[in-house]
Amino acid sequence: MPIHTAAMTTATMAFASFPAQRPRRLRQSAALRALVRETSLAAGELIYPYFVVPGHGVERPINSMPGISQFSVDRMLHDVRQLLDLGVGGVILFGLAAQKDPVGSEAYAAHGVVPEAVRALKREYPELLIACDVCLCEYTDHGHCGVVEGEEILNDPTLSLLAKMSICLAEAGADIIAPSDMMDGRIRAIRLALDDAGFALVPLMAYSAKYASGFYGPFRDAANSSPQFGDRRSYQMDPANAREALKEIALDIGEGADIVMVKPALAYLDIIYRVRAITDRPLAAYNVSGEYAMVKAAAERGWIDERRIVLESLTSIKRAGADIIITYHALAAARWLAAEHGKP
Repeated sequence: MPIHTAAMTTATMAFASFPAQRPRRLRQSAALRALVRETSLAAGELIYPYFVVPGHGVERPINSMPGISQFSVDRMLHDVRQLLDLGVGGVILFGLAAQKDPVGSEAYAAHGVVPEAVRALKREYPELLIACDVCLCEYTDHGHCGVVEGEEILNDPTLSLLAKMSICLAEAGADIIAPSDMMDGRIRAIRLALDDAGFALVPLMAYSAKYASGFYGPFRDAANSSPQFGDRRSYQMDPANAREALKEIALDIGEGADIVMVKPALAYLDIIYRVRAITDRPLAAYNVSGEYAMVKAAAERGWIDERRIVLESLTSIKRAGADIIITYHALAAARWLAAEHGKP
């Protein structure tokens, strides 16, 4: 046998006795892992929710959401500075009404708590990106997201109120209008109303696939928005349905949504992945209050490493396909990300 053939045979046999592939080679150092990392997370992709309340000097901790508070406008102005310093992508505002009524009148009052907050924030921080949630549940005395007749939530009469609320927020200076009510046809109704009012360049971030989830409990404490009868399953989506989510996404895009959303996030990563496959529109995911509260509770008991779990969870949402993540972890995550990159 020729010498070179014998050498090749020996080498081939030696190679066959080892794993044919060694993925571990690219995991041997932090620098290598960073070099081949497929998904990155940045503070600029995160949006931080605020709960705005009437009054002055109010900073009221929310028991079911450790680290999160209800703020009056003046206290929120101080709190927002740290978000800008850390490069967080923006905020989304939810308002608590001073007075509630059957049609949520304060939701579309020019001097309501959220419009006033938007104006104050824009005066102080004109560069801040402000999204405003559009829904009636925080403002109605029955706690539902639409007009009620008996115990029926009426779809079409609700649309004009959502449109009025959207115009009110746009007039105050909101950068993004974010309808979360899940009424049929509300994206088209709001888009037409905004365009007619001269706000054709104000984008809509639609809560397109919003599920009737048990993960919203702490939010309802924070926003004082629990329904006074029944539940929201006649308008929010059945958690068992995936194909329906794609239908809702397509409908909202067809009606004029600029950004679509899946809510909640962690229990619906498969939905985020499916939505990403059918559209190139920016995709948001809401890492909701119950998901946040469970992490905080486990971390307080020392059962998990909070920093590691939060960054891993947010990365999983990004990896599934989300471009934008609304999360109560945004402030802490931005600090951790800055520390990782050696920023002060």
